[in-house]
Amino acid sequence: MDGFTSPYTTGNRVRRMIWTICWNTLARPFPKSTLMAWKRLLLRMFGAKIADTAYVYATAKVFMPWHLEMKEHSCLASGVDCYNAAPVTIGENATVSQRCYLCTASHDIASADHRQTEQPITIGDRAWVAAEAFIGPGVSIGDGAVIGARAVVVRDVEPWTVVGGNPAKFLKKRIINH
Repeated sequence: MDGFTSPYTTGNRVRRMIWTICWNTLARPFPKSTLMAWKRLLLRMFGAKIADTAYVYATAKVFMPWHLEMKEHSCLASGVDCYNAAPVTIGENATVSQRCYLCTASHDIASADHRQTEQPITIGDRAWVAAEAFIGPGVSIGDGAVIGARAVVVRDVEPWTVVGGNPAKFLKKRIINH
């Protein structure tokens, strides 16, 4: 078996290093909702497509901001780890709660060099990913879906459903009372 080969170029690694230094020194010191416009500006400077009403808490980690798209009133809460080696899209009024892990990368266990694979994650409008949930590579969460706390989601989730557990399973339809 050959040695490990990084899927990232030197340029990519340098860009991520500069991004991490900027976020950790210029955004992370400011708690929760303070200076939100400044945090959005920093993300945009590194290529994120982020709406003026999106919230990214200071303790959220974004691996590659140039692979992040956040629509109106979307939220990455405190402690979220957005490992977006591939694109992550978060829909309007969607919330990714505390300490969730959005993971767009894995490894090909059938390859001799265990090469990295990447697939995007899409979180639909009005969806809610509850605290400490794991969302795996290639997963699409439908509009209005709810992912239960600490759920492990490795398959697409239908719109307006509630899932939970490890692995996440259908629990019920989500019905909004007016």
